[in-house]
Amino acid sequence: MNKKTLVLGASLKPERYSNFVIRKLVNQCFEVVAFGLKQGEVAGIPIDTDLLPYKDLHTVTLYVNPKKQSMYYDYVVSLKPKRVIFNPGTENPEFYEILKKHNIFFEVACSLVLLSTNQY
Repeated sequence: MNKKTLVLGASLKPERYSNFVIRKLVNQCFEVVAFGLKQGEVAGIPIDTDLLPYKDLHTVTLYVNPKKQSMYYDYVVSLKPKRVIFNPGTENPEFYEILKKHNIFFEVACSLVLLSTNQY
């Protein structure tokens, strides 16, 4: 099953975890879309700077500081993903409650570890 994933908070910098996860997802043949503050491309995946209405998302993996996440609450809910992954440093109990109210599963985990251990 292809778990189409949105990397929210994608970075062009190769040393950033969001960049690494895009490359790992592509290498493992996942369908990937990405949103970031700077337009560019990582592993052939364009980084969008507009909040696009992506369809059929399975996962949103977050790489956005909790203090800046509130601007994305409605957007993420509107995408109706099956799950949201809160990577280390993105934990946000306020957002958890919003997702619960919309019956969107979330987990506090590291996407890179999940991918590396075949638990993604």
